[in-house]
Amino acid sequence: MIFLMQGDYVWLDLKTGREFDVPVGAVVKLCDSGQIQVLDDEGREHWIFPQNATNIKPMHPTSIHGVEDMIRLGDLNEAGILRNLLIRYNEHVIYTYTGSILVAVNPYQLLPIYTPDQIRLYTNRKIGEMPPHIFAIADNCYFNMQRNNKDQCCIISGESGAGKTESTKLILQFLAAISGQHSWIEQQVLEATPILEAFGNAKTIRNDNSSRFGKYIDIHFNKRGAIEGAKIEQYLLEKSRVCRQAADERNYHIFYCMLKGMGPEMKARLGLGLARDYCYLTAGNCTECDGRNDLADYSSILSAMKVLMFSETEYVEISKLLAAILHMGNLRFEARTYDNLDACVVVRSPDLVTAASLMEVEPKDVMVCLTTRTLITRGESVTTPLSVEQGLDVRDAFVKVFIIYAFKSSLINPNTEFFEQLCINFANENLQQFFVRHVFKLEQEEYNLEDINWQHIEFTDNQEALDMIANKPMNIISLIDEESKFPKGTDATMLYKLNSQHKLNTNYIPPKNSYETQFGIQHFAGVVHYESRGFLEKNRDSLHTDIIQLVHSSKNKFIKQIFQADVAMGVETRKRSPTLSSQFKRSLEMLMRTLSVCQPFFVRCIKPNEFKKPMLFDRELCIRQLRYSGMMETIRIRRAGYPIRYSFAEFVDRYRVLMPGIKPAHIQDDLKGTCQQIVSARLGKQEDWQIGKTKIFLKDHHDMQLEIERDKAITDKVILIQKSVRGLKARSNFRRLRSAVVFIQKVWRGYRIRKNYQIMKSGFIRLQAVCRSRKYYRSYRITRCRITLIQARCRGFLVRQTFWRRLRAVLTLQAYTRGMIARRLCQRLRAERQRRLEAERQRLAEEEQLRNQMTVRRAKAEAERKHQERLFQLTQQQEEREREAKEEARRKKELLDQMEREKEQPVDHSDMVDRMFGFLGDSGPLPNQDGQAPAGFEDLEQTPRGEEAEEEMLNEAPPLPDEEEEDLSDYKFSKFAATYFQGLSTHTYIRRPLKQPLLFHEDEGDQLAALAVWITVLRFMGDLPEPKCQIVINDGSEKIPVMTKIYETLGKRTYKRELQELQVEEEVRQCCSSQKRNSVRHKLVSLTLKRKSKITEEVTRRLTEGMDYSLQGNSMLEDRPTSNLEKLHFIIGNGILRPTLRFAEQIQSLSGVDNQLQFGRH
Repeated sequence: MIFLMQGDYVWLDLKTGREFDVPVGAVVKLCDSGQIQVLDDEGREHWIFPQNATNIKPMHPTSIHGVEDMIRLGDLNEAGILRNLLIRYNEHVIYTYTGSILVAVNPYQLLPIYTPDQIRLYTNRKIGEMPPHIFAIADNCYFNMQRNNKDQCCIISGESGAGKTESTKLILQFLAAISGQHSWIEQQVLEATPILEAFGNAKTIRNDNSSRFGKYIDIHFNKRGAIEGAKIEQYLLEKSRVCRQAADERNYHIFYCMLKGMGPEMKARLGLGLARDYCYLTAGNCTECDGRNDLADYSSILSAMKVLMFSETEYVEISKLLAAILHMGNLRFEARTYDNLDACVVVRSPDLVTAASLMEVEPKDVMVCLTTRTLITRGESVTTPLSVEQGLDVRDAFVKVFIIYAFKSSLINPNTEFFEQLCINFANENLQQFFVRHVFKLEQEEYNLEDINWQHIEFTDNQEALDMIANKPMNIISLIDEESKFPKGTDATMLYKLNSQHKLNTNYIPPKNSYETQFGIQHFAGVVHYESRGFLEKNRDSLHTDIIQLVHSSKNKFIKQIFQADVAMGVETRKRSPTLSSQFKRSLEMLMRTLSVCQPFFVRCIKPNEFKKPMLFDRELCIRQLRYSGMMETIRIRRAGYPIRYSFAEFVDRYRVLMPGIKPAHIQDDLKGTCQQIVSARLGKQEDWQIGKTKIFLKDHHDMQLEIERDKAITDKVILIQKSVRGLKARSNFRRLRSAVVFIQKVWRGYRIRKNYQIMKSGFIRLQAVCRSRKYYRSYRITRCRITLIQARCRGFLVRQTFWRRLRAVLTLQAYTRGMIARRLCQRLRAERQRRLEAERQRLAEEEQLRNQMTVRRAKAEAERKHQERLFQLTQQQEEREREAKEEARRKKELLDQMEREKEQPVDHSDMVDRMFGFLGDSGPLPNQDGQAPAGFEDLEQTPRGEEAEEEMLNEAPPLPDEEEEDLSDYKFSKFAATYFQGLSTHTYIRRPLKQPLLFHEDEGDQLAALAVWITVLRFMGDLPEPKCQIVINDGSEKIPVMTKIYETLGKRTYKRELQELQVEEEVRQCCSSQKRNSVRHKLVSLTLKRKSKITEEVTRRLTEGMDYSLQGNSMLEDRPTSNLEKLHFIIGNGILRPTLRFAEQIQSLSGVDNQLQFGRH
């Protein structure tokens, strides 16, 4: 009778009778109502009567919350193991130990337990120190290799989709990180994974990234523990997947990634389209995979190729080969009959031409190769046609040749399998036997040999199945090879021999009747049925002669390199070449020999469910995997066994540091007693350890405890040595530092005393200087006061003298001014008085005249009236004169104001030049056309005569006194021209363009400017016609001022220097002109000259900004007509802005021209 309380955990056996059904864990919810209510781990409620509670058993405390190492489970049964994995899986803990064996449950999601911090956390830690992790297995492999100097191996096994590929990548990532070198080799090892997955992995019903091959990665380390090389061997690629896939499955990833990620240009070059366009990619009706990003994966593949140093040519050739495979899959065959023989033809299509061009062969050769077969018998060749089915087989065989032989780690698929699966399961049987041998056989054999106290543990051994498949005589593989070598051997005869030889073997399951073509084998994981059809053809694995000839005719070196071995072999040699099964068996034997010399670590990957969903735990699926992997027996032998064992010499040499006074092993006689002494002292006599004949056997926790104490002891000794060495080093450093300090003190004291002496010396010198300066300062102040007094009195005298002089001048000016005003007033008063006297005389005269005509009174009154009228007229005339004077003054004032305003406005140079130079007439083809003189210059055309001439002579300034005449004969222009002019040029004026400048100029710009100036002078003088503009191009250049174009030919330094000179000349001109502003006309002229010019503003702005322009030459004056103002600006501007440019051209143009015309024009 079991007494339960609420909250107790129990085992509930539902007794369903299913093969993989085990008791489930449950918790008691209610037990007071006469019935027991329990809630199992799957959330289902059960009501049980206490009297019938035979299916309830209490749960051990270790099974309630789970343990990290399953050898510590109290419930050592399948239910306890399964519940332990379930509890940890629900807590997102996917790793669990079984001794040193790691069990990994695929979480189907990304967990944050693989970060660099986790790598550092698990580095240099023993198994058991940290929670279970794949990094702990990798770390122990690495440090056992360094500690024991022995090769290590890690075998990762499990079903398809259990996480083997990801576990492998995590181990590689850890090893690359802890090696500490971060070299290019490590990067290449990591980057090889994307390429292997792309070419060897595919989506299946059970796994989105299923490895369709097996791989063995051999990593080499140097003595420092750094990766220095790696080798990846591949076993048995599933080549049939290239041609066909099951429903809801895909071809290899590389095809879909290539079609998604390849650029449009490359796809057009290879003639590729979408995945749905190719038969080889749509056989499973699945071209998309929800769990993968083909575009991003293609980028990762290209990056990995660069890291692995694939050249661009290799990448292109691989792409061409993959594209050719896709195009070959789209070929269609039609049945024909020739001479009563079944035949076929390839339907011509773009895919045939594209595939042939990618393989660099002729399309007709491809058609012949796929539709006929050539048989060579005794030196004679016979060509026979192929049926449609045979043609398809030849095509598929051709594309399947690009494979890598490997084995798969995925386990048994319950469906009917083919020849490739037999090889894969044969490899799995060998790996299981390796596991059984290391975990069970060798360990128990060694216990028996060492004669220690041990109880034998039964386990499942698959050696009989291995013997039937490949080890004993007349095994299955040898029978298949034998039948493959017979020319008339068929799959039926092969199956008959298998049935005859092995029908009595319990591991062999023959067909139920003679019509079936399937046979079965009892593997360690269950029965698997194989379809015998196609066994021999796949086992022969030989290429037809036609395919070899087609490859031989190809111009593609990459394809020839792939088929190099087949092309090199002859026909007879290929017939004797080893079969696929024999090759695979040989490579597998080499692999097992390699693994046998290594210390193994095992990782068992468990697939939690078939739906690839996280947090879903299928109990029956998991218990099936645990059962056929022998996990129950493994836990039992790991719990009872001694995984750690040392020879006596190894143990003494390693752990003698724990007991002071123990000598090395090679100078001791009783090693066994010494080992017992060390173990008893450190582990205790009651602990579960044993000593055999030649070795000592320990548990995992014993080894961990001894290693911890050894590390502590070695650390203490190392600290003692370090203390002594550091003490010696510190004393030596102290003595050296002391002598150095004494020397530094001596030097420093001498330096400080010398420095103090220099300071005192400089102080006394400074004191002397201060005293002397103060003395001189006082003397200077006295002298300065005296001089200041003298200056003040002198300046006062001069100021007073100047003041009185100015006062007298002012008084004189005032006197003269007042006198002038008084005289003007006196003159005005006199004139007034004279007019009044004249009016009075007229009045008296009129009165005398009127007396003769009327009475005296009336005559007097009439004369007075007329007198008043004349006075009124005089008054009006006076007021009129005053108004006219005021109006004149106002008008002059307004005119001056207007001139002041116009002074600030730009001048229209065109109008001004037309007014001043209009007498020249229009520029035309006829030279010397005179015109009317401009306004203000008419007097220059007339000769003054009579009184006007005399008045002008009187107004002219008196001539200067005669001076001694200077001899200017050495400065004549003709002599200058003969000295400095280039070529045959003379001082006389010519009316044609120059071929070269008159003067020599180093700068090319000055040369062009000189020629342009001469041409401009000729056009301005009318001696050269204007160019005829046939085509008008409105590019805006005609609106650019001439001065701007001139400035564009100059450099920055010339701009600034010439601008300063122009400013100085402008100030001088203004200063001179200010002295002449004594009349309205001078003001008008000054205002006219001071007007701002748009061109001047533009030139100044460009000079200020320092704009740099390229030399433009004289194109603006040679290609289009220009105005006189532009010509004038061009001539004067070059003369002003180019200091190296001499006006020899202008001077020459003036010589020999009529004086009057010359005066009028210049």
